Amino acid sequence: MFTGIVEELGQVVELVPGEDSARVTVRGPIVTADAVPGASIAVNGVCLTVVELSTDSFTADVMAETLHRSSLRTAVPGARVNLERPLQANGRFGGHVVQGHVDGTGTVTERVPGDRWELVRIRIPAELSRYVVAKGSITLDGVSLTVAGLGDQPDGSSIVTVSLIPETLSRTTLGLRTVGEPVNIEVDVLAKYVERLTQTPTTTEETVAAR
Repeated sequence: MFTGIVEELGQVVELVPGEDSARVTVRGPIVTADAVPGASIAVNGVCLTVVELSTDSFTADVMAETLHRSSLRTAVPGARVNLERPLQANGRFGGHVVQGHVDGTGTVTERVPGDRWELVRIRIPAELSRYVVAKGSITLDGVSLTVAGLGDQPDGSSIVTVSLIPETLSRTTLGLRTVGEPVNIEVDVLAKYVERLTQTPTTTEETVAAR
């Protein structure tokens, strides 16, 4: 489990595509300092498993589902990425519950600069917008953020507004994203559980038939 508090702004070294997967190598000296093969590291909000390590880099396999749902499919050498190690049992819970299971991507639609901060607006696809509420939590490129504003659109999508402080602008990819670029989205898992629990239960007969 992660909390959406980015530890390091890393860099993609290489992305080697396969038939239905890819292998990515990422440079990040902080997150690799205590990493071992099999460890988890979130890359732009995507939980990946370390399969190889070098002095300051790690390599991970990326499956087809992850490539389909996240912006990692367009990663190129030199691209900056947010990196976070899993929360330790005795660690501080600084953000919110982040699984590292990206639900999809949104698109930056507007950036409104302030004196030292920025408002960033992102279009969230219709299939995810129902899980987002004003003042609730959302994960964008692995960064835990509070929804500052929410505008539902006629097509079912939503425009989510987040406020980025100087620390977030300088230490994460959200300070670099331009209008039209994709960002990874993970909605609050609690909302998905609530939806599932409040749905009409499937009868035993229906469940058997479905199998």
